[in-house]
Amino acid sequence: MDHSNLSDYEDFQAEIPKDRFPADGLTPRAARTSLEASMWTDSNPMLNLSSFVTTFAEPELRDLMNDHVHVNYIDHDMYPQCYELEKRMVRMLHHLWNGPAGVEPYGAACVGSSEACMLAGLAHKWNWREARGAAGKDASRPNMVTGGNVQIVWKKFMKYFDVEPRIVPLQPGNYRLTAEHLEEHVDENTICVVAIAGQTFTGEDDEIQAIHDWLDDYEERTGISVPMHIDGASGGFVNPFLYPDYKWDFRLPRVLSINASAHKFGLVYPGLGWVVFRQREVFNEDLVFYVNYLGGESPTATLNFSRNAAQLVAQAYLFIRLGFSGYERIMRLTVQNAEHLRARLVESGYFDIMNQTQRIPVVALTLKEEFGNFNEFDVSFKVREKGWVLSAYSMPPNAEDVYSLRAVVRPHLNRNVINKLADDVIAACRYLQEHGGTAKPPALHGHVRTAPKC
Repeated sequence: MDHSNLSDYEDFQAEIPKDRFPADGLTPRAARTSLEASMWTDSNPMLNLSSFVTTFAEPELRDLMNDHVHVNYIDHDMYPQCYELEKRMVRMLHHLWNGPAGVEPYGAACVGSSEACMLAGLAHKWNWREARGAAGKDASRPNMVTGGNVQIVWKKFMKYFDVEPRIVPLQPGNYRLTAEHLEEHVDENTICVVAIAGQTFTGEDDEIQAIHDWLDDYEERTGISVPMHIDGASGGFVNPFLYPDYKWDFRLPRVLSINASAHKFGLVYPGLGWVVFRQREVFNEDLVFYVNYLGGESPTATLNFSRNAAQLVAQAYLFIRLGFSGYERIMRLTVQNAEHLRARLVESGYFDIMNQTQRIPVVALTLKEEFGNFNEFDVSFKVREKGWVLSAYSMPPNAEDVYSLRAVVRPHLNRNVINKLADDVIAACRYLQEHGGTAKPPALHGHVRTAPKC
């Protein structure tokens, strides 16, 4: 079809096929507008507080990303300075997370924390298997110990890479991994214990120090040394800036690897994550491949290959734009806004707080038992009428009967917006208290394949 004489109104009527390849093309403006129109009813990302993902960037940062979106940064021979940026930021993070001096830091930029977790898990599996083989012991039954609050990527890792899941159940009132039940789950086949810094459900940290100390005691009793991985997807860019004396990172000798999501509190658009190892030796050389078909031999040790350099350059911009002091100020303001929201909702009389420690900017609430004619899912649905998206979900085993309403307070929200959110949540509760609710928790597939939204 000749679109040259069509008005915009006519051009925009073009239908996007649902199940066949388009026969003809459109003008650039029509193609863009048709696609945008097809997504008009999606949620507003700025109001989607069920997600940790960054939705704001300075104009200079957006321009910089656009300038480098066509660069395939995996081609180290053609883009050596881009590759150097990645290595430099790995060293920065190794320093930020208190890695030991005098070692070679090692890590990688990944597609979110999911790829980062997979790489860390593979490193621990390979090291465990080599140690078992060197000792002449069976290496066919690896397991990994996590809490029931673990992110879905770890369940994927254990299934995809044949690692037995040893998932410690949660309890009502305690929604994090502690040292209490480790004796029942850790053994000579445990490749590592995964502890979370800033868990998805309530924002709390697992009892990292207590788990570390228990593993020390376990080695003294059994001779079996079990390392730790810290999943800092959410807390990795909060703890260093707000709680510098808190030992959750490489200051603990058993912590051999840490991951973090750059697209959460690292403040980069999705999807970039980081994995950093205590030292180069932790990442088994057997997992590194060398390619020479992009212009020169180059190492690669990630699960993905070709990708653009936009997010990588964005993270470098933020590191040098903000520095430690800038991140500290932003995270402090964000946590203060979360504390304000938490106080307003608790003072309303409708909610009990679930996260007793306000470490990262997450507000996790459960309705008081006295409000029996509506639930957290009703509140989530009701505030969506105002555009807000808040997570409502049931907790994992053995706390399935506990429902949660969660808001992730991200840095782009100011106090005015926080007060508007609190007003709307309280108004929703008042309406539901009078009229009742009808929402029911969705049917789930079971905890092995289910995890909270992040």
